[in-house]
Amino acid sequence: MNFDNLKTTAGLDLAGRRVLVRTDLNVPMVDGKISDATRLKRVIPGLKNLCEQGAKVIVISHFGRPKGASNAAMSLKPLVPAMSELLGKPVVFAADCIGDAASDSINGMKDGDVVLLENLRFHPGEEANAPNFVKALAKLGDIFVNDAFSTSHRAHASTAGIAQHLPSYAGPLMMEEINALRSALDTPERPTVAIVGGAKVSSKIPVLTNLVAKVDKLIIGGGMANTFLLAQGIEIGKSLAEPDFVATAHEILAAAKVNGCEIILPTDATIAREFKAGVPSETVPVTAVPIDAMILDVGPQSVSHLKDVIASCKTVLWNGPLGAFEVEPFGEGTFSLAKKVSALTQAGQMVSIAGGGDTVAALNAAGVTDNFTYVSTAGGAFLEWLEGRDLPGIVALTER
Repeated sequence: MNFDNLKTTAGLDLAGRRVLVRTDLNVPMVDGKISDATRLKRVIPGLKNLCEQGAKVIVISHFGRPKGASNAAMSLKPLVPAMSELLGKPVVFAADCIGDAASDSINGMKDGDVVLLENLRFHPGEEANAPNFVKALAKLGDIFVNDAFSTSHRAHASTAGIAQHLPSYAGPLMMEEINALRSALDTPERPTVAIVGGAKVSSKIPVLTNLVAKVDKLIIGGGMANTFLLAQGIEIGKSLAEPDFVATAHEILAAAKVNGCEIILPTDATIAREFKAGVPSETVPVTAVPIDAMILDVGPQSVSHLKDVIASCKTVLWNGPLGAFEVEPFGEGTFSLAKKVSALTQAGQMVSIAGGGDTVAALNAAGVTDNFTYVSTAGGAFLEWLEGRDLPGIVALTER
């Protein structure tokens, strides 16, 4: 991706211009009310800035997976009160994202007004990137701003398609994400360390393969680490693992050696006979896991070593927990290491970038999210970036 070609709206005269802004308003809802407004809050500063410049701000987004058909349970209309409150001005809702409903709402706008269009995915043309749907969207605006990094790994009408028809720009949230990830992978302050956890090696093979060529140290945790322990001939009892991917683990270990990347695995573990809250647990070396027990967290000896590793580095990139943090007491390893990264970041000794749904949830549970340099709310897009893949929505912006 040619980042030198990315443009922002800085310096543009936007007064009276119809600005189509692709956002990600796919926020969690419970009983028709927003349960976590993080994603919504993050797009508000960019929208406010456009309003202050006199633009007519037309917000577009998807919500859920309605499979190309209208579905009242996935309407964006319930977001209007929260958006209005956060923006400090009324937000008009259009009952469709194309056609007369959209045009009529937009035609009635004054400079600085905001209109929210209905769920893009109520139309099959959105995910299909259908030319007719793209054109119907494009004619609603004068310029296009993509401020949804989290959807830019998909070549949809509202990401890749529309950028071919309008002058196109990266929004401030998009630039935040790009700059944060580039600072961790492309131009980091070294030494660098990546923490990759989660359940399965199979889901993160491209991530691991890319990272061993990018970072100085790679900490592997969670169920993924168990497969690497198996690859070293260590018996892990009833622990979650993927025996079919032992050969893949060997390949990743070999690639790390070629690239001079040190892979760090747990040396002790917190184990239990059952996977539920409050069960008896104990700490054992990873070489002494009983046949009827399962590894559910990294042990204190491992955590102590990992803290030393982290303290020796200047940049950390984190994706995935080290243990089953949702169930007490198997989050202690993740929480303890997160607090160490938090402290180093706050002391100005480290740049810390984290992302992925489980990672954000773990950092929230540890109470340190706000102390990291940057925490991405993107899911699939974050992972695909870690895999080294080009994201179609960003590529489209660089080609205009």
